Amino acid sequence: MGARVNTVRAETGKDSGVAVVTLDRPERLNAIDLEMVDELRGLWRELRADDAVRAVVLTGSGERAFCTGIDRDVVVPQPSSPYAQDDPLLGIGPKANDLWKPVVAAVRGMACGGAFYLLGESDFVVADPTAVFFDPHTSYGMVSAYESLLMAARMPYGEVARMMLMGTAERISARRALQTGLVSEVTEEGGALAAAVRCAAVIAGYPTQGVQGTVRALWAAREAALAQAFAQAPHLIALGNLPPKRQAELFAGRRREFRVR
Repeated sequence: MGARVNTVRAETGKDSGVAVVTLDRPERLNAIDLEMVDELRGLWRELRADDAVRAVVLTGSGERAFCTGIDRDVVVPQPSSPYAQDDPLLGIGPKANDLWKPVVAAVRGMACGGAFYLLGESDFVVADPTAVFFDPHTSYGMVSAYESLLMAARMPYGEVARMMLMGTAERISARRALQTGLVSEVTEEGGALAAAVRCAAVIAGYPTQGVQGTVRALWAAREAALAQAFAQAPHLIALGNLPPKRQAELFAGRRREFRVR
């Protein structure tokens, strides 16, 4: 598979069976726009059908961020009904696109907000010491619904509640993320991608059917609970979100102070 030239790049090692997928908008801290949404959906489907790929590593371009969620310039028109919310990020993850090949995330720098859609559908996460995790929703008058639900499946309730409710005031360090189970390994600085690729290469060397069956079994343990919880999310978002104009005002006036834990 050749390299992509738009907002997502994918490169496959000839002998390793590992595809490295890179979110490639470093000038926007790898924030997700609608083009990236479409590219991710298409890419997961391509990888699903590519028998040369047996494991995937997901990372972000540059040193500052893995992904900072949806691009604030993206406009998503919403229906007037409180019973319907259109969320373009719901379809960006590998599991949402029926990819049952293992996905290892390599995180350097910030991972926040909509990044949790991707981390929540990765099978495990390797972090650089510079990685920090936070969710800005409450700070800007928004309900953290899908992000909270995905992270609640990875972290103890009190830890995910604190991260989501504290908003931009607090960031979870790589060390703390390791302690709470959000990440499985913290590498030396600059080493997350290489470590994730090493793990993926080991997995890719095992018989494919057993690996993919195990991924599917692991996800089945979470899938039913997530489906029930996700059904409540659109109503909570419609009822709890401030109007977009007020959200933008809060975002424009955001403070820079935060605490890393």
